Parts: sequence; C-alpha cells; structure tokens
Amino acid sequence: MIERIYILENVDPVIFYGVNNSNMQLIKNLFPKLRIVARGNVMKVIGEEEESELFLRKIREIEKYCEEFNALGEDVILDIVKGEAPSVVKQENLIIHGMNGKAIVARTENQQRLVKAFEENDLVFATGPAGSGKTFVAIALAVRSLKNKEIRKIILSRPAVEAGEKLGFLPGEMKDKLDPYLQPLYDALQEMIPTMKLKEYMESNVIQIAPLAFMRGRTLNDAVIILDEAQNTTTHQIKMFLTRLGMNAKMIVTGDITQIDLPPTATSGLIQAMRILRDVRGIGRVQFEKKDIVRHKLVQRIVEAYERFDERTREEREAAKREANPTTEQSINSNNHE
Repeated sequence: MIERIYILENVDPVIFYGVNNSNMQLIKNLFPKLRIVARGNVMKVIGEEEESELFLRKIREIEKYCEEFNALGEDVILDIVKGEAPSVVKQENLIIHGMNGKAIVARTENQQRLVKAFEENDLVFATGPAGSGKTFVAIALAVRSLKNKEIRKIILSRPAVEAGEKLGFLPGEMKDKLDPYLQPLYDALQEMIPTMKLKEYMESNVIQIAPLAFMRGRTLNDAVIILDEAQNTTTHQIKMFLTRLGMNAKMIVTGDITQIDLPPTATSGLIQAMRILRDVRGIGRVQFEKKDIVRHKLVQRIVEAYERFDERTREEREAAKREANPTTEQSINSNNHE
C-alpha cells in the first residue's frame, strides 16, 4: 500500500467535485480498491501502486477536460475512465469555454476580424458602439492566451474618467473608489474563469486590473494588455500606455469615439493615436458597427436614435451659424450690388 498526493492546479475544486460532491463520489465508486480523500484542491490516494497510477493518470485527463471546458459532468468522467474520448460538439469561431461550459464565440464578422487581427498583430485598435463586444472578445482572447500558456499575465486598464459622477464622493479608500468603475472588467472575467481560480489569479497578480495612471514607469512583458474606454484618454496618457509594450506582449485598445467624457477642450488620445499610427506596420484596426451590437435588441435601436438626434443637432447648429455669419460670397455679391 502506498500513499500518493494529487493537487488540482488548473481548475476550481467546486466544479471538479460537482454539486454535493457528486463527481467525487462517482470517481470513488469507479476506483473501489483505493481509499480517496479530497479536501480543497488536494487529493490523497491510498492503495496498490498499479491502481494508484491508473487513478492519477485518469484524474489528469479529467482535470485537463475540466480546465478547457470549465465544466465537468458524470458522463465525461465515465468516458475518460473507460478510455473513451468524451463527445464534444465543435463550435464555429470558438474562442474559449466560459463558466458552466458556455461557448464564447466570435459572433459577428467584425468580432471574427478582431480575433484574426489579434493573432496577426501585437497591437490592435478596436473601436465601435456600446454593446458590440469589443471588450468582451478582447478579454476572451487574453484569457485564451493565458490558458494556453502563451503569456504569464493579463493586465486590464481604464482611464479614471467619470461619466457624470465623481469618484471622490464614493465611500472608502482608493481601491474601494475604483472597483465600481472597473466592474465591467470584473464582470467579463467572471463569465470566463471560475471564482476560486479568478481570486487566485488576482491575488498573485497573474490578472491585474488597474487605472491607466498606474501604468506609468512599467514595462509589460509576457502579457496581454487591454486598454478599455480609450476614447477617454488624453494624448499624453495613450502615448504613455502604448510605449509600455514589452517583449512577448500584445495590446488591444478599445473605445467608442461617440462617448467621450473628457472636457470639451481636451483632445481624445484614441482619436489622435489612430491618426498618428495610421501607416505604422504591425498594428491591426477593427471598426465595429451597429450591426455588431449583441446586447438586448433595444441597445441597437437606442444607438440609432442617438445618432439621428446628433445628426439633427449638428445640422441645426450649422444652419444657425450660416444665419449668424453670411458667407463671403454673399457679402461680395452684396457689395457689388451696391
């Protein structure tokens, strides 16, 4: 009789063991000759060497499946232990599997272009309206790179510009004030990474979420770095951010130039950067459109309604200017007539 220890490193034990430890109970039933004790992410196995080796080999296969799909069912465990390949439905344009095995796919043509641009370039600008999936797809690509061990960390950032509210009036210390503002990034991660694993990643700084100001002075190697809401960066901020790119690193910059919260006198760093870097090789660009909006169907209608309103306002403003300031041609004609 020997005792072996196995540590679950890449999965959430809650998912692996199943509801009310149903998966673990099935595994114990499939290996009746072994005494198996599981606590947290540690499994202790006592039994004959040959049977223990078989158990550990099967557990590795089960863990690998659970890591890839973020889900584990009794049918999968049975297939793996029997030596059969679990049946997997292939998803077109799959990026990764999120929580409960949900397939996260590039659903629109421009989302697919973002995936391709990310694979072919080290820096990608993705711009377009709210709800088009820019940030969500970008984070999914970063998580995929982390799971495939192509990088060692993910860094997510946003400029700390308030949309009509002041962070200073929120209760708590700096982290408490900033967390609500960065919540959309947390929400996306929670759809892709099990809770315990996400907590571990954040505590060990494998995943970092920070305001843009915290990027100054850093060189970011072996990472995917995402700058969200980049339309609210100043020209100096985005230059600082783009020059943080290190070795074996990729950047995705997302933004919506129709939702700029900067003071009216300030220039959006995103607009300027895209203009300056227009002809630089190695930079991908993806322009999302209203047709890419994948939120509630009302979101697309809301975006269209605001576009019509903005167009009318612009026309009325131009008409008012023409009335207040006659054109040079009109002035000349008037002078000639006199």
